[in-house]
This record gives sequence, C-alpha cells and structure tokens, in this order.
Amino acid sequence: MIATVHGLVLAGGRSSRMQRDKAALSYHGRTQLQWGVDLLAAHLPRVFVSVRSDQLADPVRARFECITDTLAGAGPIAGIAAAQSRHPEAAWLVLACDLPFLDAATVGFLLEHRDPQRQATAFRSSHDGLPEPLCAIYEPASAPAITDWIAGGQVCPRKFLRGADVLLLDEPNPRALDNVNTPDEYGAAVSALAGMP
Repeated sequence: MIATVHGLVLAGGRSSRMQRDKAALSYHGRTQLQWGVDLLAAHLPRVFVSVRSDQLADPVRARFECITDTLAGAGPIAGIAAAQSRHPEAAWLVLACDLPFLDAATVGFLLEHRDPQRQATAFRSSHDGLPEPLCAIYEPASAPAITDWIAGGQVCPRKFLRGADVLLLDEPNPRALDNVNTPDEYGAAVSALAGMP
C-alpha cells in the first residue's frame, strides 16, 4: 500500500543569521510560514508545522497543527524524525519555511514524480547538484535509517540523502528552492519578487 503524504513545514529554527523570525517574514502578503502551509494544503489532506517546545504559544505558529521537536539542537532532521514518530504510517513532504520563490508547480511536480518505493524523492540542487533535503518527500521506510543517522551523531539531512535510496529530480524552476537567510538576502528577495509577473 502506498503511504498517504502529509505536509510538514519546518519552522523550529532560531533564525540567528536573519536576526528576526524567518517564519514571520512577509513576501506574498502573508507570513512565509503561511505561504508554505498554503502551498502544501493545496495538494495534501493534512499539513503540520514543526516547532520547538518554546514556540508552541507563538502566535505565528499556534494557529497551525504543530509537531514539537524532541531532540534539542539537531536542526531540521529533528523535525522530520518527530513527524515520522507521530505518524509513522505517513510519507512526509518536508518544506523549509524560508523558500519565498517556491511555487505550486514545483510542489506539484515533486508529488507527481514521487517514487514511494524509494526512501525519499528530492530535487537535485540547480546550484551544486546535491540533494535538496528541505523540499523533499520522506517515505515511511526512511524512518529507521533517519533514527540510526541521528543516533550515530549525524544531523545533516543533505548528507543523509546523499547516502540514502533517493530519486533525484531536476528542478522545473531553478530558482524555486533558493532560501533566504540574512537581511540582505531578504531585501534582495523582496525586490526580485516585486519584479516578477
């Protein structure tokens, strides 16, 4: 049986380089977190937000169904592992909350080309050819490997995907997965989006 896909928007980071909460930044007339949730909700029956325990009451996040990280300091892979633990029967389309150029067509392409027989389906970065771990589908079969990866002291999801059984897809929109981490990058993204049709 092919697992149902749930959505997970990762919003548990500390945004230290941005110096303000990336999930609360506005690009499309709504918060970036709302943008990510809306993109997934257009395709999937359930969408969750990954948070730290101290973020549960935050008004930007509290309006969504949240899954709390159980591993402190492990970064995005902690959110993926927590979601897999909460709903082990599901596959997870995991999305970073700092992808202002991501569009519905890219999300749809990922779902359309998903290979449920692999551990994951991900895009190949248009910049360096490596797997993009934060706009990817993780199948239930990847959960034991992710648990072992973390237990071994590893926390980088990109390195995990490099050694996993993954279908890699070329990005239909080469800019869709450009993330925004600093105030300068935020300003540039706002300007670029304003100039797009």
